[in-house]
Amino acid sequence: MEEFMTATFWLAVGQIIMIDILLGGDNAVVIALACRKLPPAQRRLGILWGTAGAIGLRVILIVFALALLTVPYLKLVGAVLLLWIGIKLLVPDDEDEHGNIESSDKLWAAVKTVIVADLVMSVDNVIAIAGAAESAGGDHKIPLVVFGLLVSIPIIVWGSQLVIKLMERFPMIIVLGGMLLGWIAGTMAVTDPAVLPHLPADYLVAAVREGALPTVVSSLNYGAGILGALLVLAAGMLMRKKKPANTDGH
Repeated sequence: MEEFMTATFWLAVGQIIMIDILLGGDNAVVIALACRKLPPAQRRLGILWGTAGAIGLRVILIVFALALLTVPYLKLVGAVLLLWIGIKLLVPDDEDEHGNIESSDKLWAAVKTVIVADLVMSVDNVIAIAGAAESAGGDHKIPLVVFGLLVSIPIIVWGSQLVIKLMERFPMIIVLGGMLLGWIAGTMAVTDPAVLPHLPADYLVAAVREGALPTVVSSLNYGAGILGALLVLAAGMLMRKKKPANTDGH
């Protein structure tokens, strides 16, 4: 129970909520499109069941992702994907990604559409949330994920318009979100089982002998996290500057 009261746990919860708000804004759009033809009496049920199914499916995917992160090199792959997701967050696409979302006037058909669409669109969320939970450590990663999702999904579904307006008014929120993904990517990469053996052996032995290994590992995490955040910021700003020049050329 004490682990639930630590700053690390609540920091990870905050990261999961921010990740899901930033990367999960599409959920509200998908739900609205899938349920728009339902009768008013069934629309709320469609939203509730669709959201519940999406949450359950995402928790299952994250459980698998957390298990896979123990395999060497997979954290490095996840880190690269997170860096790209963070950069893309700073350079949003202009294309309409929801044109193929079909609506239905049948409740369970609409619910199925919400769940399937969320499955297709939630790969970035799953990787990012698994990385945030992994960085928190401890034996309560799944409760951490479930709690973070339960808090963030209602915010997305019922407060999506407010969230979108805040992001439009304060673009720095999106920049900080992209940098957060870069931070998680950096800390994920440096803790990959394949990375530790490549660190200087004498350095690690000396750290263990002096009882300073936790400090060394923490310093590596912070350094890699800062590097990842700065990399996303620099690449995102560079691509954003180049994008208007490309669009003018059409």
